[in-house]
Amino acid sequence: MEFVIVDIETTGGNPTQGSITEIAAIVSDGQKVLEKFHTLINPQRFIPNFITGLTGINQEMVESAPTFEEVSGELYEFLKDRIFVAHNVNFDYSFLREAFKACGLDFNVPKLCTVRLSRKAFPGLGSYGLGRICEQLSIKISARHRAYGDAEATEVLFRKIYQNQSDIILQSLKKGKGESFLPPHISQEKYQQIPEATGIYFFHDKNGQVIYVGKALNIKSRFKSHFSGNSQEKFQLKSEIHDISWELTGSEFLAYLLETMEIKRLWPKYNRALKNQSSNWALFQYEDSQGFIRFQVSKNTGKIPTLMEFDSHSEGWKYIMDQTELFELCPKLTGIQKTVQACYDHQINKCHGACCGKEEVHEYNQRARQFIASIQTEKGSVLIKEKGRSVQETCVLLFENGILTAYGFITQEECLVHNEDILQRLIKVKHIPETKYILRAFLPKIHYRNIIPV
Repeated sequence: MEFVIVDIETTGGNPTQGSITEIAAIVSDGQKVLEKFHTLINPQRFIPNFITGLTGINQEMVESAPTFEEVSGELYEFLKDRIFVAHNVNFDYSFLREAFKACGLDFNVPKLCTVRLSRKAFPGLGSYGLGRICEQLSIKISARHRAYGDAEATEVLFRKIYQNQSDIILQSLKKGKGESFLPPHISQEKYQQIPEATGIYFFHDKNGQVIYVGKALNIKSRFKSHFSGNSQEKFQLKSEIHDISWELTGSEFLAYLLETMEIKRLWPKYNRALKNQSSNWALFQYEDSQGFIRFQVSKNTGKIPTLMEFDSHSEGWKYIMDQTELFELCPKLTGIQKTVQACYDHQINKCHGACCGKEEVHEYNQRARQFIASIQTEKGSVLIKEKGRSVQETCVLLFENGILTAYGFITQEECLVHNEDILQRLIKVKHIPETKYILRAFLPKIHYRNIIPV
C-alpha cells in the first residue's frame, strides 16, 4: 500500500476560480519515503499580493515555470493508484481534480485527511492546523506555506500516526470506501456510480417516490454527509432511502435554481425549508386624496400589483430610503417617516415640501414617476451564460422580469449564433417566484459579458 502526501499553493481558495502555483507530492509506504515530485506552476493569472505575502511566491517566480497542463500527464501517473493524503485534504484534492478535469483527465483516488486522523490519534489538542500540531509534536517545517515544506512536515505527521496507530488509518480507508455509512438499501455498486460533479439529486423511497431533493457541488460527497451523525431525522432518512438519482448541471447557479423548482414541483417529505411560503415584502404605489403618488414597503400578499419585491423588510426599507434620497422624494410620502405634520427632512431643507403644501402635486409626481420608470428599466429579459457540464458546453439561462423561464445547454459553436436561435434551443420551465432571489444572490458573481439583454 502506497500513500502520496500532497500539498499545493494556489492563487485563491476556490478550486473553480483559483489556480495552482506550486505542487509537492511525496510517496511513502508509511515507513519511509519512496519518491518525490515538486514544481512551481505558472497559474496563467495574477497572483494577489496577500497570497505572495503568505507564500512568498510572486509573479516573477512562476513566469518560466510549466503550466499545469504541461505537467498534468506526469503528475497524473505519479498520483494514480496511490492513496491521496493531505492536511485538510478536500482543499488540495478538489483543486487538483478541477485542474485535471480541465485537461480532460478524470482524477478519482481514495483520500485521507491528516486533520481528521490527528484528531483521533492526538485527541484534546487546542488546534489541529498544520503549524500548531507540528509545533506540539516537535515536527520541523522547513518552509511554512510552501508546498514542499508543508508536504514534508505532513509526511512526518502521517508516518507518526501510521507507525503508532495504523488501525486509525485502516478504519478511515474503510469508511472512505463507503463500507460503514451507507444506508441499508443503497449498495456499494450504486454508491460508486454517484458522480463527483455539480448538480441536483433525488432520494427515492421503496415505491420510487421522491422524498428529498438536494443540490451539491460534489453530489457524491454531499450524499455521504447526509448520513454522518446520529440525529433522529438522519436515522429515519437512512432507513427510508432505497435509491438515488441525479441531474448534472455543471453550473452551481443552475443547481440552486433546479433544486428550488423541483422542491416546489414535488413537495418531498424531507424538504422543509421551501415548503412554507416565505413572508415576502414588496414596494407598492398608490395615490392619496390630494393626488400625490405615495410609496409603501409592506408584506406581499400577492393580491395587489407590486413595483418590486424583497427578501426581507430590511432589504426593502434600505432600498426605499436610498431611492427617496436619490430622487429627492418626501420621506413621509415614501412611508419612511410617520408624522401628521411636515416631515423632518423639510425642516432641514432636504424635502421640497410635498408633505406640507409647499410643493405642487405635478412637480412632485414628476420625480415620483422618474423613480417608477427607473424600476421598470430593471425589468425585462436577459440571457445568462454559465459553465456547462463539460468544457465543450455552455449553460444558458433565460430570465424574464427576474424569474427563470427557460434553460438549456449548447455547444461552444452554438454560442456564436444569434440570441434568437439560442432561445429556440432552451427548455421552458414553470415560473417560480423564488428563482428571482437566487438570481439576486448570484448576479454579483457573474461576469458582465455573460449577461445579455434580449
